[in-house]
Amino acid sequence: MSIDQHGLSSDAAAAIRRIGVVTFPGSLDDRDAARAVRLGGGEAVPLWHGDTDLSGLDAVVLPGGFSYGDYLRAGAIARFSPIVGAVVDAARDGLPVLGICNGFQVLCEAGLLPGALTRNAGLHFVCRDQTLRVENAATAWTSEYAAGEEVVIPVKHGEGRYVASRATLAELEGEGRIVVRYLGGNPNGSVADIAGVCNPERTVVGLMPHPEHAVEALTGPGPDGLAMFQSVVSHLPAAGALTGAGG
Repeated sequence: MSIDQHGLSSDAAAAIRRIGVVTFPGSLDDRDAARAVRLGGGEAVPLWHGDTDLSGLDAVVLPGGFSYGDYLRAGAIARFSPIVGAVVDAARDGLPVLGICNGFQVLCEAGLLPGALTRNAGLHFVCRDQTLRVENAATAWTSEYAAGEEVVIPVKHGEGRYVASRATLAELEGEGRIVVRYLGGNPNGSVADIAGVCNPERTVVGLMPHPEHAVEALTGPGPDGLAMFQSVVSHLPAAGALTGAGG
């Protein structure tokens, strides 16, 4: 058994999950997301918006920001980027994907998640620490939480009001696909206080709050967001099982 430069055995090094973090023109939180991945026990792999090769990756994070300047509407142009096309294909084959804020908007635009994100009620940008309730602790990204657990994670967005048809809302409620809800005041007017949702397979999650800004006590409101990144690391199957996904 060999030991690598980080002091890890070859078996331990092979077990480290490789999680891609996408950078679009206009991304703001890609470095924060990459750091959160590392703190959560994964290896952050940078991806550019023009990339198409996801081979060797165990999961992907679409971070917050203003992809392509949010022209037309948030996420509308990013949805047609080469990397998102590859992510859509890989997600349909089971690759776990997390969309944060602008990343959530992109996932909705790409059809991986239902509904849409519109201008905040009151048309003001909102930036504050926000209490959330974890509604579904059985997704790839929330398994380290307890159902009903209350956490504090920052929000910062101008287009975070989640809307969907009555039929879609009934489906989300009935299938337990509302992942997190706002508590202590809805910051944007989202229907049913929805802060995040998932796909039927519980592998793709999108949320407006920023867990990557709540990964340690030194900065932000505390470490409540770290479990989201720890969840996907512990959720993933044996290393390499997803190698080649989307490639």
